[in-house]
Amino acid sequence: MFDKILIANRGEIACRIIKTAKRMGIATVAVYSDADRDALHVEMADEAVHIGPAAAAESYLVIEKIIDACKQTGAQAVHPGYGFLSEREAFAEALKAAGIVFIGPNPGAIAAMGDKIESKKAAATANVSTVPGFLGVIESPEHAVQIADEIGYPVMIKASAGGGGKGMRIAHSADEVAEGFARAKSEAASSFGDDRVFVEKFIVDPRHIEIQILGDKHGNAIWVSERECSIQRRNQKVIEEAPSPLLDEETRREMGEQAVALAKAVDYDSAGTVEFVVGQDKSFFFLEMNTRLQVEHPVTEMITGIDLVEEMIRVAAGEKLRYTQDDIRLDGWSVESRIYAEDPTRGFLPSTGRLTLYRPPADSGMDGVSVRNDTGVTEGGEISIYYDPMIAKLVTHAPTREQAIEAQARALDAFAIDGIRHNIPFLSALMAHPRWREARLSTGFIAEEFPDGFTLPAPEGVVALRIAAVGAQIDHLLNERKRRISGQMRPDEAVRFTRERAVMLGSERHDITISEAEGQLAVDFADGARILVASGWKPGDPVWTGTIDGTPVAMQVRAILNGVRLSHAGAFADIRVYTRREADLAAIMPEKRDGGATKQLLCPMPGLVRSLLVSEGQEVKIGEPLVMVEAMKMENVLRAEREGTIARIIAKEGDSLAVDAVILEFA
Repeated sequence: MFDKILIANRGEIACRIIKTAKRMGIATVAVYSDADRDALHVEMADEAVHIGPAAAAESYLVIEKIIDACKQTGAQAVHPGYGFLSEREAFAEALKAAGIVFIGPNPGAIAAMGDKIESKKAAATANVSTVPGFLGVIESPEHAVQIADEIGYPVMIKASAGGGGKGMRIAHSADEVAEGFARAKSEAASSFGDDRVFVEKFIVDPRHIEIQILGDKHGNAIWVSERECSIQRRNQKVIEEAPSPLLDEETRREMGEQAVALAKAVDYDSAGTVEFVVGQDKSFFFLEMNTRLQVEHPVTEMITGIDLVEEMIRVAAGEKLRYTQDDIRLDGWSVESRIYAEDPTRGFLPSTGRLTLYRPPADSGMDGVSVRNDTGVTEGGEISIYYDPMIAKLVTHAPTREQAIEAQARALDAFAIDGIRHNIPFLSALMAHPRWREARLSTGFIAEEFPDGFTLPAPEGVVALRIAAVGAQIDHLLNERKRRISGQMRPDEAVRFTRERAVMLGSERHDITISEAEGQLAVDFADGARILVASGWKPGDPVWTGTIDGTPVAMQVRAILNGVRLSHAGAFADIRVYTRREADLAAIMPEKRDGGATKQLLCPMPGLVRSLLVSEGQEVKIGEPLVMVEAMKMENVLRAEREGTIARIIAKEGDSLAVDAVILEFA
C-alpha cells in the first residue's frame, strides 16, 4: 500500500479523497493555484504544493507541474478526482514514465473509453446497445448540419473529450446545429484542450441512468448498482438518486452485465461509470463511459456501504477486488443535491463572492436516516470565477425513497449560505414537486416544469400555515425578551402584549391567537386550524429548527425591517406580526413602485467578455445575440430582451466584468 498520495484536484472532491486516505493511514499532498491558497483541501492535506496562477490551464491542467509536485514531496501515486486531468491518457502515461502510480484506469482503457467517439465504437464491438449517430470527427458547421439532416432531429452535439455538460448542445433545426457546433467546439477547447465534437440522435423524453463498475488488474470486474441522474439543467446533473425508481431487477441486471462486458473488453482496472440513455419503456442505449470517479458517487456508496475511493486506491496498489458480484447488496435509498453558486431567479447565472455565512447541516445518522455533506469550502472562503460553481453535495440516505426525499428536504431547509446567490431554494422546490415525488422523471424535467425559469414561490396550503406559525413563535419569543428589558417606563407594571395578532405573509393576512400549551406555543388560526410549535431558536440564528405538530422542521431565518424572512420547502415570505389594529392600518399604506425598464444591458454575473456580437448603430430584435460572456468555464450568450438600436458599447472583448456592470446602451 502507498505511504503518500497526491490529489491532483481541488474543492470538494479533493477533500473527499483526503478523508478516505487519512482513514487508510495514507499521507496526502494537495496542490493549489493562486486562487486556492487558503482553500479547505490545502488545510486538510498533510502537505501542499503551489502549482501556478488561478487559471486551470496554467495550474491544475499542467502535467509537468503535477509530476514536479510528486517528486518534491515523495508522493508515490496520484488521484486525479474528476475533471481536469482525470480522463487524460497523456497524464496517465506521463505518470507511468515518471514511476508514479495513477489511481485510475490504465492508459489503454482511458484511450478506448475516455474518448466518446472511440468508446461508442468499442461499445458496438462489445455488443452493447448504442444510440444512432455519426462517430467520426466533424470539421465544419456545414458537415454537422448534413449529418443532423440524415439522422433526423433533434440531435445532440457533444464534445468528444467532454464532461459535466460542457461542450454539449441539443439542436432541433439546422440553424441550431450550426450555432451549437461553434459553441460546443469553443467550450470543449477551453475546458478540455480538445475541440472535437460528434453528433448523435437525441432520444425524446429520455432518462439518464448510469452503472457504477469496479475492475482490478487481475481481470476481475463487477457492477455496483445504478444511479438515476435524470434531473438535469443544460445537460448538467442537479439531483441524483440510487437506485433508479424506473428499473426492475431484470433491466438492472442486463444493464450491469453490458457495462461489465464493456469494461472487460478494454481491461478496465479502476472505478468507472457506464452511462445509458433510457427510454420510459426501459429500453436503454450506451451513452458514454467516464473513466474516473463520478461527482455523484456518494449515492452509490450510501446504498452499498462501499467506499469507492478506497477501492480505487487498493486496485491501483495492485490488490484484487475485495468484492464479487454476489457480494453486492442494496440497502435503502439515497438522494444527492448539488449545491451550486448560481442564481436560479436569474436564469441560473453564476454567482461569485465571499461566503459570509456557510452553515451546512451536520453529518449525522439516526433511526436509519443519514445526512452527509461533501464540501470543499468554509465560511469566509471565496467562490472564484475560475472554476466549477459547485459548493457542496448534500446526500441523504433512508430505508425508502420517500424517507430519503423527506430527509433531503429537511437538510436543504437547514443549509444556511449568505454572501452569494445559490440554488438551495430551487432544490427545495424540486424536493416538494409532485412529479419528482412520483418519480415521473426525464432529462427534460426542469425545462418542462420551469419553462419560464424559476421564481421564488409564495407559500401555500400547509407550508403557508407552518411559516405563519413559526413567524408568530419568533415574534412571541422576541416579545418575551422585551418584557425583560431594564429601565422601562412604568417599572411597577409589566409590559403586556396582546395574544390576538395578525401575521402578514407578504400581503396575505392570517389572524391568529397564541397561547402556551405543554411547553409548546399553540397558534390558533381564524379558520379553526391549530398548530403546535416548539423550538430552541435564539435571535441571530440563521436556521430555525424545532417541531411543528411533533414533526421535525427547519426554516431559514433572516432579519428584515420590522420582521423576518422565512423560507421553507422551496417557498419564502417576508413575515411581519402586528396587532389586529396595526394590520388594519398597514393595509392602507401606499406601496413603493419599481422604476421603469432600463436602456442598458447589464452583465448578469461576474465573467469575461469573450466576444461582442453587435456594433454601435445596429438595430436588434428580441432574442438576437448581443454578447458572449464566459463564467465558470461556461459560455453564456446574452440576447436582446427588447427591440432597439445599439447606441453605445461600453465593454470591450477581454474585459472582466462584475455583476450588473454596464455592457452596452440602447438608444
